Amino acid sequence: MELSPAELRAADRYKLLIGLIVPRPIALVSTISADGRTNLAPFSFFCGVGSEPMMLAFCPALDGKGQDKDTLRNALLPADGGTGEFVVNVVTESIARQVAAAAEELPYGQSEFDLTGLTPVPSSVVRPPRVAQCPAAFECVTRQVVRTNPGVPASGTMVLGEIVRVHAIDGILNERLHTDAAKLAAFGRMGGPTYCTTRDRFDLPRGRDALDS
Repeated sequence: MELSPAELRAADRYKLLIGLIVPRPIALVSTISADGRTNLAPFSFFCGVGSEPMMLAFCPALDGKGQDKDTLRNALLPADGGTGEFVVNVVTESIARQVAAAAEELPYGQSEFDLTGLTPVPSSVVRPPRVAQCPAAFECVTRQVVRTNPGVPASGTMVLGEIVRVHAIDGILNERLHTDAAKLAAFGRMGGPTYCTTRDRFDLPRGRDALDS
């Protein structure tokens, strides 16, 4: 099968992205509006970007009217009406249902913290709160927002953030800052309503040595 994106509906392009780019880590992003109202939403178009400076990115889509959703509105640079800050909370299997529930589209200003029962706790550097139930979190300052098709329904936006503080509960990092994956118990997103755990793992050397291992 060979497909041309130009000949597909946007909904079908989306199916291909979420079905073939798997598994995807989930960023549970907390933000705050200029008047202090909190917001929480999950994003699986999410990745690390670099370590010098320490950067990550998540990609909120515009809504069906081509308008910014709450997370994007809040995370925009101050010059564009946002607070320019957000927190990426690392999700675990134990709160999978609450993470999925945070995708509910609530009226602007209503908090998903209230809907899900997840607990906001103060961050150290930025205004948006962290999620108490998450074992790790990245406090971020927005550095750039890239719009792929401004004003078009369901089009993508990339929010680049510089990490200004990292939080991790005791026991998931060792003295060399290596993560204990079993204790972290992260989960990821597949296509549609399907998720996956990170319990099945294997090691390989990098480079040509992997061919002989």
